Amino acid sequence: MKTAGMEKTKSAKPGKPPARLTAYDHVKTAFYHTVRLTSRLVCVFVFDLRCVGRSNTEVEGGALILSTHQSHLDPVLIGVTFNERLNYLARRSLFKNRIFGTVISLLDAIELDRDRSGLAGLKETLLRLRRGKKVLIFPEGTRTPDGNIAPLKPGFLSVARRSGVPLIPVAITGAFEALPRGSSRPLRYPLRVAVGPAIHVAEFSELDDTAMLQLVQSRMEECYRQAQASRV
Repeated sequence: MKTAGMEKTKSAKPGKPPARLTAYDHVKTAFYHTVRLTSRLVCVFVFDLRCVGRSNTEVEGGALILSTHQSHLDPVLIGVTFNERLNYLARRSLFKNRIFGTVISLLDAIELDRDRSGLAGLKETLLRLRRGKKVLIFPEGTRTPDGNIAPLKPGFLSVARRSGVPLIPVAITGAFEALPRGSSRPLRYPLRVAVGPAIHVAEFSELDDTAMLQLVQSRMEECYRQAQASRV
């Protein structure tokens, strides 16, 4: 599972009932939960997945989930860690693949067209956050080359500030070893996910971009240390 999604519903206007879900909406919901349950069983019984700080996932309303990026397994690992339905970004080119494109469409992924500035994807991300959904972003920008956390890129800052939602720091360990770059088949290796306390708007609203990046990086690094420590 590369990506995961949400239900597309129109926000209700004051005094009007919310838009009714279509049959396709229900199909997507059932598909998401089926994929998550299957993935959770595989991760626990095959990869010995353990999660630290799961209570920190219980943030009411919209939130940006900011995770380290170790391998292509990461979206799956974050998806099975959170009990509620998540939203993922997916490159536009992925939708062109006949099979994978169908899967991520059913998972209701947010299409991101980097060749055209990704403005439509940004608007959709903000819309979902304001509707109380949770969106996963990998602020390192790409997978780690050595398993460690790379310096964060500032691309997510605008979304964080404009949406005004909490930021949930997450770190993964073991995925780098389980699915190294260039490998097409995962190896059996213990996986750990650590979720830190949410960073609320009051903590970063007065910070400049440099200080905000440092804050998020430090929280993600703390999660990484907790994930590593849980192996003992």
